[in-house]
Amino acid sequence: MPRLSYGADHIYGEAAFEVLAKAQEMEREGKKVLHFEIGEPDMETPAYISNAGIASILDKKTHYTPSIGITELREAVVDEVEKTRGFRPSIDQVAITPGLKPGIFFSMLAIINPGDEIILPDPGYPTYGSVVSMVGAKPVPVSLSEKNSFRMNPSDVEACITKKTKLIIINSPHNPTGSVMTEHELSEIYDLARRNDLFIISDEVYSKMIYPGILHKSITENDRALERTVLLDGWSKCYAMTGWRLGYVVGPVSLIDRLRDFLVSAVSCTAAFTQWAGVAALKGDQSFIREMMDRFEQKRRHITEGLNRIKGFSCQIPYGAFYAFPSIQGTGMSSKDCSEFILEKAGIATVPGTAFGEAGEGYLRFSYATSIEIIDEAMERLRKLF
Repeated sequence: MPRLSYGADHIYGEAAFEVLAKAQEMEREGKKVLHFEIGEPDMETPAYISNAGIASILDKKTHYTPSIGITELREAVVDEVEKTRGFRPSIDQVAITPGLKPGIFFSMLAIINPGDEIILPDPGYPTYGSVVSMVGAKPVPVSLSEKNSFRMNPSDVEACITKKTKLIIINSPHNPTGSVMTEHELSEIYDLARRNDLFIISDEVYSKMIYPGILHKSITENDRALERTVLLDGWSKCYAMTGWRLGYVVGPVSLIDRLRDFLVSAVSCTAAFTQWAGVAALKGDQSFIREMMDRFEQKRRHITEGLNRIKGFSCQIPYGAFYAFPSIQGTGMSSKDCSEFILEKAGIATVPGTAFGEAGEGYLRFSYATSIEIIDEAMERLRKLF
């Protein structure tokens, strides 16, 4: 049989979906499983957004659209960025993608060459390292320390920069730890990129999912995404639209031009009705997000307090997103063994920290996008188990 490509041999998936598959198999066998593995809001898409999508279908907006996105949605993104990041990009800086992952994928393809070195967070979202490996570049992980609340330290970033470095990847608010970087840290990292002529990709899909007293800042404010920074965001998390597949990229015009061709070649365009729903989401009532975050704040308290009462566990309070990232080092188990033990013995599906990088050893990720009742039941099961 002919061999597959280098890229096919080096791309990899996400452990969360592997855990989900195992949990679902246990459920088919009649076992009750509490799900904390998948990062998906437990609310439904607001009715006004769904209705906008339905109306667009009934209005026969079911055909091809420009590969880079409909003008109405790109203009809405321009307004959104001005409102949330403090600068107004040109419409030529905006591309719409069918979900945020294609934005990550195509932006990295447009920037990275084989042999380049890419600085990324560890632990971090698996897609970053997967794409880096696929294109034959070298991932250079920056370990996120619990002592620094899992924020990327500019000094650690600087120590990783070499003549081969091409790109720094930032994710704030952060998956899997829930950390949120400070304005000072972002400014220092931007200065490093400017002095060394590097690109920065800033994944901000959880930008609206922060807790009281915490401020989200974007590193793209430094150059208005005109020269070296690329902003990635989307609708999946904050509007409970994971299945709609809708994201956006704001970056230098030269990059967006390349993304236009990637989109043409790979997907033709993003679904028309999804884009019209996206327009409604950005222009409509934003109270859904406030209500959702009020609920997440209660869930955050329940799960962190619960985890900290379990023998061998300790958990910092996340500042953004909906993930708890407790240390399980006191159990004496590895992350993988502990995750499997909890699933098999207590019916609780979690993701081992090592699914997000070597620095995740000794930790588990709990997605608390579920009900308080299920969180409390899971904590009781863990207390009995340990």
